[in-house]
Amino acid sequence: MLDRELKKKPIADAASFLAADELAEELRVKHPLIASDSIDVVVSNCVLNLVGSKSKGQLFDEIFRVLKKGGRAVISDIVSDEEVPAEMQNDAELWSGCVSGALTEEGVLAAFENAGFYGIQILKRDAQPWRTVQGIEFRSVTIEAFKGKQGACFERNQAVIYRGPFKEVLDDDNHRMERGKRYAVCDKTYNLYKKAPYRDFFEFVDPILDVPLAQAKPFDCSRTALRHPKETKGQDYKATREANSKCCDGGGCC
Repeated sequence: MLDRELKKKPIADAASFLAADELAEELRVKHPLIASDSIDVVVSNCVLNLVGSKSKGQLFDEIFRVLKKGGRAVISDIVSDEEVPAEMQNDAELWSGCVSGALTEEGVLAAFENAGFYGIQILKRDAQPWRTVQGIEFRSVTIEAFKGKQGACFERNQAVIYRGPFKEVLDDDNHRMERGKRYAVCDKTYNLYKKAPYRDFFEFVDPILDVPLAQAKPFDCSRTALRHPKETKGQDYKATREANSKCCDGGGCC
């Protein structure tokens, strides 16, 4: 549609350029080329830094928009260890050379976070810079990020235990958890932790009596709280059972 309009009204001056830009924005919002929530994986290799600085936020928002819930982005790009100064950003040769438009190492992670991604991690970071300009190092990184933490929070009496190795961790919803302690989580968070990239770092405690999702009450995910074992076992849990035949690495105990 944009091509058709440009053939009718080619860009000839500043006014026609602004009109074409306005039309492109309208088409992007009302008639996107890729439907929302339709893509499993978005992969990119060294092209994000070629997008203008003012459009980078929109770029990450679009990656997020097209991904399905549970989808992921795997992005390799050139990043800098310091902010790129204005004079370098205005250098056409450096722009075409994948330098001027580079986000900082912290900035590219923040861009994913601001767009709504979770489970963001650096899969690969080159130890040696690809290029150094005016003392600023530019190197390749590969980042993975997931979509799917959005949605309502419901209480189903589930708990998770962070296994370590760090003394404590802070997740993308500001839940701070200490190693070895049992924490109350909503059903959404519980199921997110069961998937990559979290699943190897947690133990999962299901309630003895299942709470159907249709009957679950809202869960306040703005707070982090410990979960007493009786909340998952039930307040009236008084069971006494014989010891298992095996314990302690499969051998006999005591």
